[in-house]
Amino acid sequence: MPRGDVIPVLLLALLPAMVRREELVRVGALGQTANSVGMLDPAFLRPGRFDYVLPVGPPNDEARAAIWARYVDEITDEPVVVGVLVEASPLFTPADIEWAARKAAQRAFEREHFAGNGSRATTDDFLAAIAVTRATLTPEMVDDFVADTERFART
Repeated sequence: MPRGDVIPVLLLALLPAMVRREELVRVGALGQTANSVGMLDPAFLRPGRFDYVLPVGPPNDEARAAIWARYVDEITDEPVVVGVLVEASPLFTPADIEWAARKAAQRAFEREHFAGNGSRATTDDFLAAIAVTRATLTPEMVDDFVADTERFART
């Protein structure tokens, strides 16, 4: 298995041939472990190699509300105040929201089957799950993303 720093060098060497092929669409993405475009070699990002650099950051309140609503609708028919969940999860990624939603469903399931209380997941179940879910993001990560967006974005 090649070392982690070998792969970007290989990609950089292949880019000129890829650029000459007009029908080729080049898409790049950074994963959670290398979440900063600033970590890439500037030669990799120079104009002509990628026409657009489109940052996709953490979900804002509206996006988190849509994600929460999807899971709430899937998990329960009890009334849940999605706005409260959004406020309680400012640094959550979509995966964090899914994890917390599944924890809320598990909590309601256990209450229903082991404690004899038949209610489905409620706002309190979701809030309890949020409280024990560690957010993937930190304020520093969000600040770094904003700085990288200002520095590298081309749309």
